[in-house]
Amino acid sequence: MSKLEIVPVATVVGGHLRPGDDHQGGVESVIRLNPDLPGETLQGLEEFSHLEVLWHFHLASPDDVALHARSPRNNPDWPPTGTFVHRNHRRPNQLAVSHPRLLRVEGLDLHVTDLDAVHGTLVYDIAPWFPTMGPRGTTHVPSWVNEMLPHYWSPAEEH
Repeated sequence: MSKLEIVPVATVVGGHLRPGDDHQGGVESVIRLNPDLPGETLQGLEEFSHLEVLWHFHLASPDDVALHARSPRNNPDWPPTGTFVHRNHRRPNQLAVSHPRLLRVEGLDLHVTDLDAVHGTLVYDIAPWFPTMGPRGTTHVPSWVNEMLPHYWSPAEEH
């Protein structure tokens, strides 16, 4: 297999200070582009309501990658599922995708809410969310997903 070397384009400033399984909603943070990128790379982005952000679980250890089936959140009530069924840091490349709401653009700062990355997170790509490029057709998930995540986007202040 070949390797891909990528460099971060931005860093998360503020917002969540530590990773959490729930109560990720309502927290504002800034995605600050690297100062070597020209401001015009963001031209027109303020027209969009949401972003698609590719980021790295920078606080996770490579030793924590789990290449086997396990129950989500170690709950024995939920069936063991493989590494690529989970959406956490135990993935081989420890990458995540989030869809925060874009509040405003100020220079190289993207002010967002509902970004589940933490302060200091390196961001590898940013794109506007195009609903047309989202899932096509009816979507479905196993019941354990909705059982596991009813409070994921609950406001952080409730925690």
